[in-house]
Order: sequence, then structure tokens, then C-alpha cells
Amino acid sequence: MNQVSGNAPRLDPYRDFKFRLKWDGRVVAGVSKVSRFRRTTEVIDRREASAPSVGYTSPGRTRFDPITLERGVTHDTEFERWTNKVWNLGGGLHTEVSIKDFRKDLTLEVHDETGQVVAAYRLFRCWPSGFEALPEPDAAGGAVAFESLTIENEGWERSAATIAPEARSFSEFAEEEV
Repeated sequence: MNQVSGNAPRLDPYRDFKFRLKWDGRVVAGVSKVSRFRRTTEVIDRREASAPSVGYTSPGRTRFDPITLERGVTHDTEFERWTNKVWNLGGGLHTEVSIKDFRKDLTLEVHDETGQVVAAYRLFRCWPSGFEALPEPDAAGGAVAFESLTIENEGWERSAATIAPEARSFSEFAEEEV
């Protein structure tokens, strides 16, 4: 049975409920859900004239799917401020878009049950393509109001600098917190 490289002899997969999203060097508050990171590469079919009945394939263009971030609605307007850099209704003619700094690099850290960073992904040249400020208001419902931000990206990679941490028990973690 294969084990994780690094320090921890961990056999179980990491759970996905502890993570931290960062942009502009700081943690983005309240993000409770991030959609999957997915990339696909087109398949190019080709054949040679000398063997027309035999097909070959080659990799083509790679596409990175948009990523959606969700969080509860609060007084923090960071999602909306970033979206307004791409298109701002009050900007006036030819000033609707701020091409200077509408792209950001993001980092998503994945933590284990004890709070140690076990993986980090860097997302490159992201920009917001969709923003939902409120869900459908429902006076009869009792749900939390969520806002969502959809971002385009030009690729992502797992950080090689993150190594498997030493395995710790919950009691060791609790002692450190005190």
C-alpha cells in the first residue's frame, strides 16, 4: 500500500472541509465553498495519407474551467469590489473596465483535521466573470443568504513547497491551542 511522501505515514485521504483562500496577500473572509479545479485538454484526431484507416491522436489546447467561490452575505464587499474592476456601471464612457489590476493570483490552502496545511494550489491570472449578490429572497425560507463569485483562470498548479506534515493526535493539537 502506497503512503504519502513526506513525514506523515498517512493512509487516509484528507477531508475537504478545512481550507483557506487568499488573494492580495490576505485571507478572504467567510468563503465556505469552492468549486472543483478542473482542466481538460482537447484531443486532436489525425491520420496519415499512407494509412488512411488508422487514426492517431495528439494533445491540443488545454482549458481551465471557471471556479466558483461561495460565502454568506456580510458587510464585506470584497467580491463586489473585484467584480467592479471588470465592469463598473458608474464608471462612465470608456472607464467601465480597470485593465490595470483586475487580474489576481489566488492561493487555496487545504488543511488537515488538526489545522496543518497539507496542500496548496496557486491559481494564476484570475478575474471575475460572474457575481451573484443575493440568492432569490424567500420570506418563508430560513436559509442563510449566500453570494457567489465565478472566476476565470489561466491555470493552476499544486505547490511543491508543501510537504506532508508530522502526524499529530487531537490531544497534541489541543495542547498547542492552549
